[in-house]
Amino acid sequence: MKNSTVIGLILGLAAVLVGMILKGASLSAFLNGAAFMIIIVGTIGAVMVAFPLSELKKVGTLFKILFKERPLPEREQLIKQFVEWAGITRREGLLALEARVDDIEDAFLKNGMRMIIDGNDQDLVRDVLLEDISATEERHKAGALIFTQAGTYAPTLGVLGAVVGLIAALSDMSNMDKLAHAISAAFMATLLGIFTGYVLWHPMANKLKRLSKQEIQIRLMMLEGLLSIQSGVSTIAIEQKLSVYLTPTERKLMKQKEEGDVEQKA
Repeated sequence: MKNSTVIGLILGLAAVLVGMILKGASLSAFLNGAAFMIIIVGTIGAVMVAFPLSELKKVGTLFKILFKERPLPEREQLIKQFVEWAGITRREGLLALEARVDDIEDAFLKNGMRMIIDGNDQDLVRDVLLEDISATEERHKAGALIFTQAGTYAPTLGVLGAVVGLIAALSDMSNMDKLAHAISAAFMATLLGIFTGYVLWHPMANKLKRLSKQEIQIRLMMLEGLLSIQSGVSTIAIEQKLSVYLTPTERKLMKQKEEGDVEQKA
């Protein structure tokens, strides 16, 4: 579980709890059953109203992605792989890659490789793979939107919880100590709503968007590589073409590594 989600959640929770202690607030006030009911259950209910069950069934998978990110192919490794495939294609022809298809783990790349080996028209390959990328992107957007909406509903429900708590507190003002405790508990609903909205749901939605963008970039890189191999471009040209997906620092490091490998072989 080596990603920033767990670390961020621990830091966010620690910031609130330690902040409460430093301010002299009792941590027991945080354990407010009514506030949790209004915020957590209320947010779940609002999200269920907003989205169909067919999309909500994927929430478990989305949490798995957040806490255990799916490994994506390394871009530098992809470039080396496509350069190797391009060299094989220029020496032995496109059909020589057929023996290597079963070794490809990524389903998108494997499907694209089969399409170009089967001799499909380049426009058809491009259209099919772009549609695949577009459909993937839409699924990712729908998943992230669930968390975005939860982050929108939670703070508002926090205000609602505070109002409900204040109504209950002000209904009996005969005991000032009891009144003060009730008002404190009422504002815990606002705290819980803001915390879950802006420390949990919105950041989780943002992470899903970032992970989606990274995956889409990898898919586009694969598409360019496949079409370049189908076109029969040189190994140098395909490396230059795919290097645009690397940052300047990554390009520099890859070049230095290649030069080091050449020196070792020499």
